[in-house]
Amino acid sequence: MRKSNLGTAIILSVLLSVFVTSAYAVGSLRGEYDLDKESKTFEKKKQIKNKGFDRNYTLQPPLIPHSIEKDKVTLKGNTCMKCHSAKNFQKEKAPKAGDSHYLDRDGKVLSKISSRRYFCMQCHVPQLDAQPLVDNNF
Repeated sequence: MRKSNLGTAIILSVLLSVFVTSAYAVGSLRGEYDLDKESKTFEKKKQIKNKGFDRNYTLQPPLIPHSIEKDKVTLKGNTCMKCHSAKNFQKEKAPKAGDSHYLDRDGKVLSKISSRRYFCMQCHVPQLDAQPLVDNNF
């Protein structure tokens, strides 16, 4: 008798939870678009090209002041290093990748850029001419 009451209680709670969740529409970050359709495409924002940008806080990674549309960073190659490597930066008149980028996790100096710093666009981003999505007092 106790098992049947427990089973009934479980079934009722499942049915109640299904009813409650169906009563409230769950919003999606995709908005009104169905998951099986293409999401809305946005127009490309114009990239600001400049000789350099002021940093907003101490130790902020520098912003990229040039186009990076054709640049690729893959496991086999990093086009950023064509200009920003220690051996090419003077010839290309580009800033050298920071000395910290040539250290391994134990602080040993490396001849090539550290694998921890290899994927440049994890920290360095181009500046775009776009309005902020939300107000910011930072």
